[in-house]
Amino acid sequence: MNRGFISKITKNNKAVAAALIFLIAVVAISALAELLPLMDPNEGSLSSSLCPPSIFAYKDSRHLLGTDLYGRDICSRIIYGARTSLGIAFIATLLSMGLGVLLGLLAGYFAFLDQIIMRIVDIQLSFPAVVLAIALVSALGGPSITNLVIVLAIRGWIQFARVVRSQVLSLKESVLIEAVESLGATRWRTIFVHMLPNVVSSSVAIATVYLPMVMIQEAGLSFLGLGVPIHIPSWGMMLREGQQMIYTAWWPIVFPTLAVTSVVFAGVIVGDWLTRLYEKV
Repeated sequence: MNRGFISKITKNNKAVAAALIFLIAVVAISALAELLPLMDPNEGSLSSSLCPPSIFAYKDSRHLLGTDLYGRDICSRIIYGARTSLGIAFIATLLSMGLGVLLGLLAGYFAFLDQIIMRIVDIQLSFPAVVLAIALVSALGGPSITNLVIVLAIRGWIQFARVVRSQVLSLKESVLIEAVESLGATRWRTIFVHMLPNVVSSSVAIATVYLPMVMIQEAGLSFLGLGVPIHIPSWGMMLREGQQMIYTAWWPIVFPTLAVTSVVFAGVIVGDWLTRLYEKV
């Protein structure tokens, strides 16, 4: 990304530039968490339980955003939790995109596979999302980061597959594909060499919009106890713990909520901009 491109974004759409800078900052801070002067996110003391943010503190002012019920520093847990939540969302989105693109290519090119894959899509869409998540987590052996990524990937492949399928159906009738096949190209070469590059850009545009949604899903599943284990900091787990003391202290749930909301909002802005940019191209 060169300076001219960045200046063009900043000049034409300041909201997109601000959202992009904010997301880059969040990723950088969470990636460099060990280098920052932060407290251990899992280390707490009952004597420091529910200390208010430092601006309101009358005894212990070491905690910028206060502490939770177990005396753990909320600021530290938000920063380390960003790594967990963003990492899960990114990996799950990549897996969803890979699976969806592959099945979309196959469904669009092979008529007999189209019927099978589209029936699978219909069956999956008939199940409520939460019920499907509970069933998958139970089948995979209980809550864990690996199982959570698998569940999120399985939930998200459908929209990629449907878009890619429609594009492949259109490409099959194009002059380019007819010329390639007339020259003797095999089916697999036609699919992965000539069709795949034409659907990657649209899939990436969908992924940028889908990524913030995965963060919301991860937070929701962790809130229900179906996601990240309790000893690993994550925004969803912080929301679950903060909800239990919402009438006692406001900061354990307000700050994680602001973190999730701001990152999702910024991600939607950038994703929407990339989608519109792709449509223009």
